[in-house]
Amino acid sequence: MAKEGADMTEETEFMIDTTVGKEAENVEPSSGGVKEMRAVVLAGFGGLNKLRVSRKTMPEPQEGEVKIRVKACGLNFLDLMVRQGTIDNPPKPPLVPGFECSGIVESVGENTKGFEIGDRVMAFVNYNAWAEVVCTPVDFVYMMPDEMSFSEAAAFSLNFVAAYMMLFEVANLREGMSVLVHSAGGGVGQAVAQLCSTVPNVTVFGIASCFKHAAIKDSVTHLFDRNVDYVQEVKKISPEGVDILLDCLCGENTGKGLSLLKPLGNYILYGASNMVTGETKSFFSFAKSWWQVEKVNPIKLYEENKVIAGFSLLNLLFKQGRCSLVRSVMDKLLCLYDQKKIKPVVDSLWALEEVKEAMQRIHDRGNIGKLILDVEKCPTPLMASDSTETSEAGEEEEEPEGDNDSKERMPFIH
Repeated sequence: MAKEGADMTEETEFMIDTTVGKEAENVEPSSGGVKEMRAVVLAGFGGLNKLRVSRKTMPEPQEGEVKIRVKACGLNFLDLMVRQGTIDNPPKPPLVPGFECSGIVESVGENTKGFEIGDRVMAFVNYNAWAEVVCTPVDFVYMMPDEMSFSEAAAFSLNFVAAYMMLFEVANLREGMSVLVHSAGGGVGQAVAQLCSTVPNVTVFGIASCFKHAAIKDSVTHLFDRNVDYVQEVKKISPEGVDILLDCLCGENTGKGLSLLKPLGNYILYGASNMVTGETKSFFSFAKSWWQVEKVNPIKLYEENKVIAGFSLLNLLFKQGRCSLVRSVMDKLLCLYDQKKIKPVVDSLWALEEVKEAMQRIHDRGNIGKLILDVEKCPTPLMASDSTETSEAGEEEEEPEGDNDSKERMPFIH
C-alpha cells in the first residue's frame, strides 16, 4: 500500500494544492471518484494531428515504484520516431509518450526505499512521462541536486548519461584524443562537448546547421556545416582522422564516419534521425537510409583496426537490466554538476498543449539544447485551442496535416 499524504512535507502539499487547484477545471475526479490527470496521448502513429492532451486515470505506485508529481518532461528526437511508428516494436496506441521527467515524490509503493514524500527527483520512464503524474520503478529514480531546476533535471538524465557512457564506457575517452559529434547543437551534442572539456587536450569536431554556429562555437574546437563535405574539412586539420565518432544520423554518414576513424578508433551509432524527413513515416526515407548505410565487412574492420558499436540507453535500462551501471554513471555526473563542470542546455519551455509546436521545432532541427515540456506552463490561446482535448484518446476528430503551419509559435526561449 502506498504511503499517502500524512507524511507529506509542506513544500509538496503547497505544490500539489496550487498545481491541482489551478487546473481544477480541466482535471476533476470522475463521477466514480477516480482521480484523473492531464496527459499527452498519441492516438495512433502518424503526424502531429495524432497528439492530444486528454484526461487519463491517475496511476498509483505498485510495489517498488515511486509516484512523481511531474514538473517537467524531456522531448527527444526519439519521441518523433515513436510518434511516426518508425521504432522497433512500439507499444500499441493509444499511448502516452516520453521517457524522462522531473518532479516531486508524491507517494511510494510498498517495499520502496531510498525516497521520501517531498523529494525532488528526476527519473527515466518506459513511456508515460508526458503527464502530470507518473509511476516508475525506484531503480530509475534519482535525487536532484538542490541547485538544479526542474527544467534542467528533465534535460539532464537521458542526454548526459548517454553522452557519458558512449565517451567513457564504450569508447574509453582519454587525454589527447579527438571526438567528432553530429548534431552538436542538440541536447546530446552539447552534453558530449561539455564532458569532453573535463578531459585535458581533447579535440572536438562538431557538425551542426550553420545558423547554430554562433551559439555553440565556443563549446567545440572545430565546427562545420552539416551540408558541406565535413570529411575533407576534418582531414585538413587531422589527416589521420578522429579517435571517436558519435553518429545519431545513420544513412550515408555511416560510411563517412568509418572512413574518418583512426586505427583503434570507435564509431558509435546512437540514433537514426535521417530516417525522419516528413511529418509522417516515409517508406522511401527508410529505404534510402538503409540503402546508404555502409555494408560493414568484419574482415575490413580487422584489417584496419577499427571498432563499430551501437548504443541505446533506454534498451540498456528497460530491456537489459543495467540499472546499477546507469546509477553509478549518474553519481559521477552529479558530482561534475556540483563542481560546475557540466550544465544542461535548455532550448525552450513548452506547455503540454504546445507539444505539436515543440515537436515541429525539433523536427526542423531548430533547437540548441533540450526542449522541455513544462507541466505548469500556461499555453498560448492559439495552441491551447489546437491541442487540448478532454475526451478519451482516439475519439477526437483528426485535423488536416499541416494545420499548424499558419500558427505563431511562442515558446519560452532560454
